[in-house]
Amino acid sequence: MSELGQQRHRARERALEILYEATMKDRPASVVMFELALEPEEYTLELLRAAEAATAQAEDLITRFSDSWSLERIAVVDRLIMTLAVGEMQMDEAPPRAVILDEAVQLAKDFSTDGSGSFVNGLLSSIADELLEE
Repeated sequence: MSELGQQRHRARERALEILYEATMKDRPASVVMFELALEPEEYTLELLRAAEAATAQAEDLITRFSDSWSLERIAVVDRLIMTLAVGEMQMDEAPPRAVILDEAVQLAKDFSTDGSGSFVNGLLSSIADELLEE
């Protein structure tokens, strides 16, 4: 993996951690990130802004493509990973969708359940196809 790829991977991990903290505290990620002792790197901030802007759309798409699973039934970490990915797909100068999908799957494997990688991959693939059509 290139140095830029490694930096962005770490930024995605950090963004996921902050989103998770915000969710557990029931606070906006923008509030949580500015309360941190060290400000996150720029790409982490961009990811968080994009995820916050895309949350409603991401939750709608996740619900629509999750085959009758309610949002509450989906693991919090999986939902946050997919929200991050949807936000990143819509960023200006976003990485290729394949990279975003691969990174989301890796985050799911690293931070969620054994079956989360394939679950996130399948759901995000359908969501990415839908976003391409828009």
